[in-house]
Amino acid sequence: MILPELIISNNLLEEFKTCTRLQYSGKLDIKSSKKHKWTFYYRLGRIVWATGGTHPVRRWFRQIAQYCPEIDFDQMLLSIENTANDCWDYRLLSILYQQQKIKRDQVKAIVEDTITELLFDMTQQANFAVLDCDRTQKVILEAPMSFTSPDMSMKLMEDSWIAWFSAGLANISPDLAPTLHKPEQLQQQVSPSVYKNFVSLLNGKYTLRDLAVKMKQSLLPITRSLLPYISQGIIKLVEVPDLPLRVINENNQFTVAKSRMETSPLIACVDDSSQVCEMLEKILIPNGMRVIKIQDAVQALPILIEHKPDLIFLDLVMPVANGYEICTQLRRVSAFANIPVIILTGSDGLIDRVRAKVVGSTDFINKPVTTDKVMSIVHKYLQHPSSVKNPSHVVMKSALNSSELRSLPICS
Repeated sequence: MILPELIISNNLLEEFKTCTRLQYSGKLDIKSSKKHKWTFYYRLGRIVWATGGTHPVRRWFRQIAQYCPEIDFDQMLLSIENTANDCWDYRLLSILYQQQKIKRDQVKAIVEDTITELLFDMTQQANFAVLDCDRTQKVILEAPMSFTSPDMSMKLMEDSWIAWFSAGLANISPDLAPTLHKPEQLQQQVSPSVYKNFVSLLNGKYTLRDLAVKMKQSLLPITRSLLPYISQGIIKLVEVPDLPLRVINENNQFTVAKSRMETSPLIACVDDSSQVCEMLEKILIPNGMRVIKIQDAVQALPILIEHKPDLIFLDLVMPVANGYEICTQLRRVSAFANIPVIILTGSDGLIDRVRAKVVGSTDFINKPVTTDKVMSIVHKYLQHPSSVKNPSHVVMKSALNSSELRSLPICS
């Protein structure tokens, strides 16, 4: 097999070398033409932290679970103040270190693994997208807890990338989540105990990286063992959004850090009933999505045009302007030609369904709305829906059933 030449663009490699040569202090932003972004923080020419990518929240909790298993996530209350800026993950790590809840060698391991992971993702992205870089000294991390040599990080990344490529995994992102697509076919090929383990873990909730940490195994052999089932279409790899970062606000109530939700799907609820809007919000936000509640039908169209949601739940019966009229107006706007519009209705009449289809609606949900109905629609029509019903507990209790996970057979 011919090993790949690492496809990190020359200008990017030069940028890393320049930061080292100039003993640069500041941040280096790297963006891809596919809108991915990574940030490396430098201090005197050495990398002290890195963040960004597809799943910064998942990654932070995963790293803590792997290297600091003594941390009890249920006892951690994250404040808005500590999660407001772009390097919130570094700040939280620093707080844990200052409170002597984690040691310097744990910090060092997390920093090095995070940098290597992001370099790996950049290398894989460089196969499909153009990378750009930008230096700025506006943000300098004070009192760094760990210094990492860029050369060492590049060497670790290179070794892991070559091993990944050699295993035939070059086109598989570790940030994809495996889910069973043909369970009946799998049941015929594996033992009952293996099948049970597949069903419990390969459910589209955990990325390949998440699974590796949960099972206390290396990412490469786990992914390689799944490859035959992926090739047969028994297992599908799906994209999942990042987990929401739940924080305590000034009223001591749990909320979601908005800065971490910027790339999450945006869902609009147009309904004159505050109860319906609040119910949808309670379902969608814990599942990693943002919500716009619109109770004034007259204002619905300008608000929707301003925010451009990814999916719209639209009540059929409202005063002044009904769902038919709003849907008709939306479909006349080119930006909304393909946006899913889901009609909310208290009846299930054939005439209503036909009329709604004529004006361009995508689907129906009968009231009262329930989690199963809403999430079924979200999974059906959104490319990146979250599958996590309670992300804070799924991640924070990442050691659940550890004895079962350690003994999990991946293949028959």
